[in-house]
Amino acid sequence: MRILICLVAILLTTWTQAKPPNVLLIMADDMGYSDLGCYGGEIETPHLDGLAKNGLRFTQFYNTARCWPSRAALLTGYYAQQVRRDTLPGIKRGNRPSWAHLLPVMLKPAGYRSYHSGKWHIDGLPLAAGFDRSYYINNHGFFRLKFHYLDDKRQPATPISPKFYVTDAIADHAVDTLKEHAKEHAGKPFFHYLAFTAPHFPLHALPKDIKRYRARYLQGWDKIREARWQKQKKLGLVDGELSKVEREVGPHRHFPDAYKILGPGEVRYPVPWDTLTKEQQAFQADKMAVHAAMIDSMDRAIGRVLDQLRRMKVFEDTLILFLSDNGASAEVMVRGDGHDLKAPLGSAYTYLCLGAGWSTTCNTPFRMHKTWVHEGGACTPLVAHWPKGIEGHGELRRTPGHVIDVVPTILELAGAEASKKGQLVPTAPGKSLVPVFAENNTIEREYLWWSHDGNRAVRVQDWKLVAAKDKPWELFDLAKDRAETRDLSMQFPLKVKKLEKLWLAKENEFIKTATGKGVREKK
Repeated sequence: MRILICLVAILLTTWTQAKPPNVLLIMADDMGYSDLGCYGGEIETPHLDGLAKNGLRFTQFYNTARCWPSRAALLTGYYAQQVRRDTLPGIKRGNRPSWAHLLPVMLKPAGYRSYHSGKWHIDGLPLAAGFDRSYYINNHGFFRLKFHYLDDKRQPATPISPKFYVTDAIADHAVDTLKEHAKEHAGKPFFHYLAFTAPHFPLHALPKDIKRYRARYLQGWDKIREARWQKQKKLGLVDGELSKVEREVGPHRHFPDAYKILGPGEVRYPVPWDTLTKEQQAFQADKMAVHAAMIDSMDRAIGRVLDQLRRMKVFEDTLILFLSDNGASAEVMVRGDGHDLKAPLGSAYTYLCLGAGWSTTCNTPFRMHKTWVHEGGACTPLVAHWPKGIEGHGELRRTPGHVIDVVPTILELAGAEASKKGQLVPTAPGKSLVPVFAENNTIEREYLWWSHDGNRAVRVQDWKLVAAKDKPWELFDLAKDRAETRDLSMQFPLKVKKLEKLWLAKENEFIKTATGKGVREKK
């Protein structure tokens, strides 16, 4: 009996003394499902592929299909419509409700220090929202900074320079902050939110990186898409059929003047590659080369941050999550410093967007693009790596997940709770992913829900009801048809009505949560 009591005491002591993990949360901007090598792409991403090889890849991980709603959901654990009024129809912009804290506030009682490097796109400023250090980038361009904030203080604009690149600046801040943590706060766990602006437009990359990819994409988007699909099947990522290219679907907003500025090489729709002129093929291939170079550069920057974790001897006990805020973008526009037809493509004085042709390829095997809530807009990679907490190496996790799940996952591992401060707080909709870190189980949930810019969807188990703006509902069985190729709405009209009723009920609930007023009846 005495031996048993001693063993129990030892186990309890070990459990109570176990340190919660550090967390490195990395977010890419406008990166498609198949862009990483470990998700089927030909872009060189050895550092992220290495995390996947020694960790997990989620095959059905969702976002909100747009950057700022995804970031709101990522750091609050709520649907954006619950915490950002401007995501709702007819509702003006407003700050988050007082109960909608960001993750650092929830982690602070557990002893965490929280850091942010990169894009923000959330209301307020990072330190005011609970971060201890921050480098906040708000920029349209990669070779200079017009708007950037260090610890919530506006910094002077930087000049355009070939020696400066935003992706590297974001990683530099992350490395420096981690060094500071190791020197001054080594006894505390950290949460670091590393938010890259790549590969969001404008497509800017260093000339040496573009050069490495320039010839690769001359074969065109149709052949690259087929190659990615074949690789995805070998990797076991997706079953079913490859979706057909929707040749008539272009950017969700059309800016005619942009095509005049960009010249005859730009095209609006993902037409067959062999129907393009030689000039168009060369222009489009160069655009994709810049996109690839941006992702390649981001991967190398991530590698530098991982090396810093190794130098600190905390790599083994740091949960690393990598994801994207939405799928690749079909947009074509000219903003910022404009577009100089005489400047080398991808340089500071050009303004390129990926466009529908390459966006279709980057979102392989799915349909649609950023902003749409079909799989192409709302389903992107999630890589999870944690040597001390995840035993699986190179394994796939097929349970659906969502950015609303990140907060409860981290809170569970940190031994922390959502901050309530005695207020009436709505139940957060996310689920912890911790159970599937161990094995490929299904996380039970009532629904997943989307609404953005008139595009809408709801998923219950494997049934997904989805519609583009001003279009009728489509119904898909994702267990048999992940790429949404066979609309079953005519075959199962009662299922459509049931799921539509749920979608409307949740929209009305979220309007009430965010504003305290108003419901919208079924039309």
